[in-house]
Amino acid sequence: MKNLLKIMVLIIPMLLFSCASKSGAPSSVSAEKLATILDSQEFTFMAKRANPMAGDVTNILNSFPNSSASRILDLDYGYTLVIKKNELNVNLPYFGRMYHPSYDTAKNGYLFVSKDFKITETAGRKGSTVFQISTNDQQFLKKMILEVFKNGKAYLSIDSNDRQPISYDGYIMENSENKK
Repeated sequence: MKNLLKIMVLIIPMLLFSCASKSGAPSSVSAEKLATILDSQEFTFMAKRANPMAGDVTNILNSFPNSSASRILDLDYGYTLVIKKNELNVNLPYFGRMYHPSYDTAKNGYLFVSKDFKITETAGRKGSTVFQISTNDQQFLKKMILEVFKNGKAYLSIDSNDRQPISYDGYIMENSENKK
């Protein structure tokens, strides 16, 4: 019993410290740098989680052994939405029902480069900034709404004509320069 008490005394502070450090983790950019990045309208949204809206996807995910009842899927590093002055580069996975699927599975995610797009910036709630993005050269994409919060975290929702909606959680970072 004394050993169990000693173990509990050691483990509980470690757990509390690790949880506190994760929830209060600093964003990838400072507030001043975030304001500069957003003003330039050239930045990268890095997706960390996908939130499928489809009920059938949730039912399938919940049928797996040891699964949670959440609709959140953790993503690997590298799924991005890159916004530049003259180019919109989207590389995001899709989970949900597609009404016009392709036999080429590489085309079933959101993988495209748009040269003809429009971005509208508005102020959101609690100091956030909302970017509404519409493309003219993508046939099935209706709109993308990117909400950027003061701490650098962001929320992206995508609405299409041929798919059920999906959203992504992530963060904003500066565009990386391709060095030749």
